[in-house]
Amino acid sequence: MFGAWLKVFAAALTIALTDGAVASAQSDAEQEESASDPAVRSALLWSLAQIVPSPEVAYGEATARFGLRWQVTPLLYSFGIYRQAWRWRAFVVEPFVRQSGSVELFLGPEYLVQGRGLADGWLWRIGARSYFPIIERGESLSVSVGTSYSELAGHRGVAYEAGVYTLFGLVGAQITWSPTGGEATTIATLRLRYF
Repeated sequence: MFGAWLKVFAAALTIALTDGAVASAQSDAEQEESASDPAVRSALLWSLAQIVPSPEVAYGEATARFGLRWQVTPLLYSFGIYRQAWRWRAFVVEPFVRQSGSVELFLGPEYLVQGRGLADGWLWRIGARSYFPIIERGESLSVSVGTSYSELAGHRGVAYEAGVYTLFGLVGAQITWSPTGGEATTIATLRLRYF
């Protein structure tokens, strides 16, 4: 399972890194035409921002554990953006595009400190999430709901989550709950997200 996740992450990183090269190879006419497109073009900036994890606390089996969460968004559709051409995003997603109203597919690893071997602490998650703006098109306040499928130390299950975000979506709090129990029944995450 770890190898499959690693291949997906490597493919996502490769696409993101080549995005900058493709954007710089555009002709002058294409660059002028897309000058009003707010798409993020810096693959280096995106890559560095993805390294910063979000801290979390997981509770399950009468024990609390500290953890870190990373996340990649392979595909996002924004229903809160006015221009049709700007609605789809892959991997690099500006906060205003996400928080103004969107649906995303996400994947990501999490690491929970468990006291056993280093490899036993990895939690792998894939899921879907929707964002809804509350105040100022989501820039001041937005909320999300989502579901995911995860695996931790051989324990697989579905999870449900809810979140609230502020400061243009850069800072938020998420609660993830898994009805199947296990070592991570409830996870509270202070989400830090730049792209």
